[in-house]
Amino acid sequence: MSCPGFLANNNIWVSLIVGGLANGFLYALIALGYTLVYGVLKLINFAHSEVVMAGGYGGLFAMRAVIGSSSPTGFWAIWFMIVGIVAGAAAGGATAFVLERVAYRPLRKRNAPRLTYLISAIGASYFLFNLAGKEFGRYTAFIPAPAVVNGVAFRVCGVGVQSTWIVTMVVAFVLLIVLDTVVNKTKLGKGIRAVAQDAETASLMGVHIDRTISLTFVLGGLMGGVAGFLFGLQFGVIYTMGFVPGLKAFTAAVLGGIGNIRGAMIGGLLLGLFESIPLRWMSAEWQDVVAFGVLVTLLLFRPTGILGERLGREA
Repeated sequence: MSCPGFLANNNIWVSLIVGGLANGFLYALIALGYTLVYGVLKLINFAHSEVVMAGGYGGLFAMRAVIGSSSPTGFWAIWFMIVGIVAGAAAGGATAFVLERVAYRPLRKRNAPRLTYLISAIGASYFLFNLAGKEFGRYTAFIPAPAVVNGVAFRVCGVGVQSTWIVTMVVAFVLLIVLDTVVNKTKLGKGIRAVAQDAETASLMGVHIDRTISLTFVLGGLMGGVAGFLFGLQFGVIYTMGFVPGLKAFTAAVLGGIGNIRGAMIGGLLLGLFESIPLRWMSAEWQDVVAFGVLVTLLLFRPTGILGERLGREA
């Protein structure tokens, strides 16, 4: 089949757009952790990057255990990928749960100043990534994955589309739909939205505030953990791996509208494209400059984001 004229002459666009969307889906998954927590507490969880890191290590150890040095194909390749995704989600969810119980709940019970939450989150972040560096090594470890995941899925106009990009986009898309359904269609989602709008009234109506906030952290942790595993598939796992993706995901959350779940999804995809497409004209060293330039520009001209900020009363 012949290649369309535009792509035939500019086939680098295929790689830039698909790669940008794959990264955008990762940013969207991570951004959901920020936006969910902000929705119920009106605070930014600056330790969320370590939730992503925990998901990467969870997936790494699970894949090492089930795959080892083998190279599974077919059904087994899909099964092992599911194991890695579940392990990453479990590690991320567990880390987020502990963070809420240790770094946030005691302060909330004491009506601590908001600055105290920030200091607690930063302290927890430094503790977790240094602990991971000490226990797991301060080097990049690569996740053993089925051979089919590491190669080229197909070619468009002579440009290879990486299998990891396709896996990332499919998994992230499914999870985004599932989370959106949970928040908008289930009893738990109604509780989260009620606490986000008015925690005091939600409590009077029978919503268990502490449990709802804890489950909100866990939901965001599950998404972040899966993102950590998928990120590790592409770039490897290291104790500092959550820092830059976490900052970019925060940018995505602000871009879409902090506290707005669908805004976080849209913001992640747009940010992935914003930082990828300019590579057509500039070197990769400018990628992070563009990403954070978007954040500064947005805060200057539209601080509430594309879909607007969703605000309620603090839990």
